[in-house]
Amino acid sequence: MERLGTKQGTARKRMLLREQILNPFRLVMIVLGTFNVIIGMDWLVKHDAIIICEEKVVRIPYENKTVIVESNKGMSRLKVISCIKAHKYSKRGCHLFLAHVTEKKLKEKRLEDVPVIRDFPEVFPDDLPGPPPPRQVDIRIDLVPRAAPVARAPYRLAPSEMRELSIQLHELLEKGFIHPRSSQWGAPVLFVKKKDGSFRMYIDYRELSNLTVKNRYPLPRIEDLFDQFQCSSVYSKIDMQLGYHQLRIKEEDIPITTFRTRYGYFEFQVMSFRLTNVPAVFMDFMNRVCKPYLDKFVIVFIDDILVYSKDEEDHGKHLKIILELLKKERLYAKFLKCDFRLDSIKFLGYVIDRNGFHVDPAKIEAIRNWAAPTTPMEMRQFLGLAEWGKEEEEDFQTLKQNLCSALILALPEGMEDFVLYYDASLKGYGAMLMQREKVITYASRQLKTHEENYTTHDLELEAVVFALRIKQDLSRFKAPAKVKAEHQKLSRLLQQPEIPVWKWERITMDFVSGLPRTPSGYDTIWVIVDRLTKSAHFLPIKKTNSIEKLAQLYLNEIACRHGVPISIILDQDSHFTSRF
Repeated sequence: MERLGTKQGTARKRMLLREQILNPFRLVMIVLGTFNVIIGMDWLVKHDAIIICEEKVVRIPYENKTVIVESNKGMSRLKVISCIKAHKYSKRGCHLFLAHVTEKKLKEKRLEDVPVIRDFPEVFPDDLPGPPPPRQVDIRIDLVPRAAPVARAPYRLAPSEMRELSIQLHELLEKGFIHPRSSQWGAPVLFVKKKDGSFRMYIDYRELSNLTVKNRYPLPRIEDLFDQFQCSSVYSKIDMQLGYHQLRIKEEDIPITTFRTRYGYFEFQVMSFRLTNVPAVFMDFMNRVCKPYLDKFVIVFIDDILVYSKDEEDHGKHLKIILELLKKERLYAKFLKCDFRLDSIKFLGYVIDRNGFHVDPAKIEAIRNWAAPTTPMEMRQFLGLAEWGKEEEEDFQTLKQNLCSALILALPEGMEDFVLYYDASLKGYGAMLMQREKVITYASRQLKTHEENYTTHDLELEAVVFALRIKQDLSRFKAPAKVKAEHQKLSRLLQQPEIPVWKWERITMDFVSGLPRTPSGYDTIWVIVDRLTKSAHFLPIKKTNSIEKLAQLYLNEIACRHGVPISIILDQDSHFTSRF
């Protein structure tokens, strides 16, 4: 701020913003504490100032430019003082305030409050009652030929881990999940700290896994599971309680599971979490149990059961069927980890609702909170060696926003109106399947080594083949799809444009890209032609400029000279949105 004079408690000042001088205005001299000046609403309205709270900036149009005022993001009015200084202030008569922050406890879920679920308390015990009964599937450990027993010395454990080992061994022995046993086999024990601070015990079966014949039972594709959610609106998720401990190990394979501790040898009677074939065996077992209802109103992924229905009435019936099935099979779930009768639910890293499925916001929280580079090392890690200015900062924020706002994939509705889009570049292929302007699925891949030598025509043809593989997914719907080419000609008669009667009344525009980059970073020419006089403007721009920047450039360079045109003819460039 520059003071020009004072009179009767007022001051005429000029505001200096980035070396641009705005018109003078009057200020009232008052005590503002840590603030230098407070600008009123009348001044902001007069200058069409735009306040962007998220970025903490004020944009002020000035002549042909926009002045940007940034806040001091590092400034804080919070001051920390010592206890002795606070005591001195108290003696002087200063007012002290004590704030006590408490965390509001959420209402605890209770089994008795959930309809249908409260009728099956046997399915939701606080803990597993004991060893599981004999079932139609038990885990077998098939070893490769000539496999010799492997025994490893116990790992060194911290005192806290040693205490936890003693406690967990005692609990497993009481439940009958392990028995003392001496064996030629012996795997060491290690602990992993969980989010709540407790320890999870793992048996290091890596050596045993290398000697085990792998079970190739297929896990379902996530895309195939989500296809079953068509027309669903109510969801419940049942999480099995220590699901792997609810299956036995075949009697002859029990000695192979032996693990060693300072308290002796122990062998598992039930499936352990680190055995290599456990997920496949448990998936096989759950599919057999739920087979009559799979893909009707139930899907299973290892130890998670998801029940989906069209409405509340059907959902109550479906839940009752599944809970009766679990009760019959003596399978148990953990109530606190289950969710019932929701209109949207998190499953396999996605959020599912009646509109489709999209990425769980918690999965992209790291990207959302990604701070801008502040050191040369951080800058090189993100972009390599490059300049970092205001445009780079804006692009960085845009990139974060795009990564965090992933498209919602819709579920197919009916058998009609499918359109398949495809494209190819010197980097790879891309394809997208849509139905009524909604994205059903998309796919992409990089070019293989031999494909990098393809001509443009061959790349386009290969992109068609790649896109048709997505169309194969429609075979289960028996639905035809229209394939949309990138440069497809218009499917109707072209219209002769109307002859203009005045200059710059009707214009055309196009972009000439792929030019050598100038020192200012420009690599594209924006060509704007008057259809009557054939006079033109050639504006240097960057290919990555946003539509907002182009619109501002158009207003500053074209509209201010020739006014607003009646019509604009342009192609379907990615900078614009148009339909023919």
